[in-house]
Amino acid sequence: MTLSQRLWQANQDLAQACLTHPFVQGIYDGTLPRDTFAYYVGQDAFFLEAFARAYSVAAAKAPDWPGFMTFHELAGGVLHELKLHGHYAKAWGVDLSAVHPGGATRRYTDFLLATAWQQTAGLTAIAMSPCMRLYAFIGQSLASQGIPTHEYGDWVRTYSSQDFEPLAAQLETLVDQYSPDNELAAETFRYAMQCEYDFFDAAWQVGE
Repeated sequence: MTLSQRLWQANQDLAQACLTHPFVQGIYDGTLPRDTFAYYVGQDAFFLEAFARAYSVAAAKAPDWPGFMTFHELAGGVLHELKLHGHYAKAWGVDLSAVHPGGATRRYTDFLLATAWQQTAGLTAIAMSPCMRLYAFIGQSLASQGIPTHEYGDWVRTYSSQDFEPLAAQLETLVDQYSPDNELAAETFRYAMQCEYDFFDAAWQVGE
């Protein structure tokens, strides 16, 4: 089993907690309040900007040219996702220029950027991997029951698509190539997974 696989398996409790969270389930069954989803869209756009920056910093620190290229390709995938968020934002009436990050969002982005600037490219890949693998896991798990036809169906379709899974796998390849297999790696992955749960939970709490 690879390092990325071991880290993912070691955090199945948080993966399942995210999948079964009422925010995620509300997206799937269409019961999530529109204002709650709109808040999430704005927060996620702010997060993705930091995610793209972390990829770029990691690329500069990559120990070889293939790693540099892969990090930049993944950053391109985030920029594409941000364009989708722009469409979401327009549809949901969210002014992305006026978004202020909530506490959970800021904790996550500060953690990612601090890791990118202070640690190696390998450890940055570990910090970023939970987001990609978790969204692929959630998207595929939900889609296995059928793609919803309501207004949140595109969200499920995006993260369960054949285009998204390779991005998660690409990042995991960087984890396996460049990351240390030590306590700091395990702690970093775990903290990022907890940030993911807190991100969903914060959006849910706003909507309650």
